[in-house]
Amino acid sequence: MSETNPLSNVVVVLHRPKDVVNIAGVIRVMMNMGLSRLRLVKPDEFDMRRIDGVAHRSRGIVEGTEFYQDLPAAVSDALYVVGTSGRARSAERNTARPRAIAPAVIERARQGLVAIVFGREDKGLPTAALDLCHQVVGIPTDPDFHSLNLAQACLVVCYELLLAVGDPEQKEPPASGKHCRETPPATQEDLEQMYGALESGLGRIDFFEPREAAAVMRTFRTLLGRAEPSLREAKLVEAIGHRIGNYLDRLEQAPDNDVGFAADHQNQGEP
Repeated sequence: MSETNPLSNVVVVLHRPKDVVNIAGVIRVMMNMGLSRLRLVKPDEFDMRRIDGVAHRSRGIVEGTEFYQDLPAAVSDALYVVGTSGRARSAERNTARPRAIAPAVIERARQGLVAIVFGREDKGLPTAALDLCHQVVGIPTDPDFHSLNLAQACLVVCYELLLAVGDPEQKEPPASGKHCRETPPATQEDLEQMYGALESGLGRIDFFEPREAAAVMRTFRTLLGRAEPSLREAKLVEAIGHRIGNYLDRLEQAPDNDVGFAADHQNQGEP
């Protein structure tokens, strides 16, 4: 595969797959659609011989498969994480159809690693896994028979990615626009640090009372995920969380809260 092909920066991530035959089916789809990078999070089984029986000539992908103990580690170096889900409650998140999201995925893959995450065959992606995703993809099906096999779902998504790469309008990244930044895009690890600092700072000022912290942070994840922050922007939001905590620490240590407040403003260069 050409080094300039953005599909070389798309990694398929299977979260706790049950059946090695389904893993083999996904690998066969990847070969058909021009993808070559696979990551597995705690698969129930992995047998190279059985995989080769389903996906012939797949040794390159199989030998290059990476294994992880948890999903956050598997997507920590990704600039963009796309989850797949058929659950109705996913409508509360940033959702799109595969055809609609494919050009954006290819655009980001020209900048760095993009992870496409598929859930366990019987349960799909849990809520905590969907929280890691910038975007959730739903595949429309007949409401009376909506269940898709893991390899089938992977085929639909990867087919749209292949079409997007083949579109001449998608061959070159835009010369200007919202994705041309002074700093590189934030990785998933950068974003998790941002969310952690923000949650800690807001907790210190009782922002979550009487709200549920997890629900509020899920809203922030949806909002900030839609903004697609750069590294600089993510660090700015992270600094807000740290600043809240540092400021409260100084107030608690000062003999007079008014003195601490005045000193803080003086440090900021304010009159």
